Amino acid sequence: MKTALLSVTAGAVLLAALAGCYNVPVTGRHSLSLVDPQEVARLSVQAFEDMKKQHPISKDPVLTAQLQRVGERISKVVFWDMPNADWEFVVFDVPDEINAFAMSGGKVGVFSGLFKVAKNDDQLAAVISHEIAHVTARHVDERLSKEMMANTAGNVGGMVMAGTMGLVGTDLVLSAYGIGADARSLAFGRQQELEADHIGLVYMAKAGYDPREALKVLDNLIEVTAGEPEPPEFESTHPTNPDRLRAITAELPEALKAREAAQATGGQTSGIQVIK
Repeated sequence: MKTALLSVTAGAVLLAALAGCYNVPVTGRHSLSLVDPQEVARLSVQAFEDMKKQHPISKDPVLTAQLQRVGERISKVVFWDMPNADWEFVVFDVPDEINAFAMSGGKVGVFSGLFKVAKNDDQLAAVISHEIAHVTARHVDERLSKEMMANTAGNVGGMVMAGTMGLVGTDLVLSAYGIGADARSLAFGRQQELEADHIGLVYMAKAGYDPREALKVLDNLIEVTAGEPEPPEFESTHPTNPDRLRAITAELPEALKAREAAQATGGQTSGIQVIK
């Protein structure tokens, strides 16, 4: 009897695993998720609504228009990777926060402090494309799958239960996106950040933006945060800025070719618009 039950359960796990296999856009990496992407999208939309209640929404027409302009161009490029997205772009009036995020379902938030380091459309496109890349690569799905597996002690029955999303709430979803009190413990890992940089470069290039501006965003960030203490690399969830600069530099030829191809086929071209 136990053998039969174990066989059925193992079969359910195998089916769930096969259903959750996917290839990451651009990089082609094979990944596995035990969560329902539609449920992740539903919880993400709910979490985004909570964010809009917790933080004031900017009334700055220039910043809002800039985000809409850049966001809409990138959303057209990623359509096939996020075909069911209901896009929404919001600037939160939090000047001390240099941060941005994108959520499953097409929800994108930018804290106004980000404009200290994203000083033109191309630089903002680099940030937004990076955040959207986390979504299309389903990095949150990976993080939630691992968290649920940890909560169920890794047992076989727990693996099946994890597929129901029963252990996930909006707080955990926010943490998986790198937002909230527990963001550090559940933030994206170094490899996910580097992968999002890679995918984001290609996205922004296909939208007609100059991928070389991604390097300038990091330079601006280094300048703005100069003197602030940083955790040791082994404790950090992010790769070091020098590591990111090296990786982006190596990936620029691919991104520049994607931009040239987009322009040759009537894609959008970039005109850098400086926001003062």
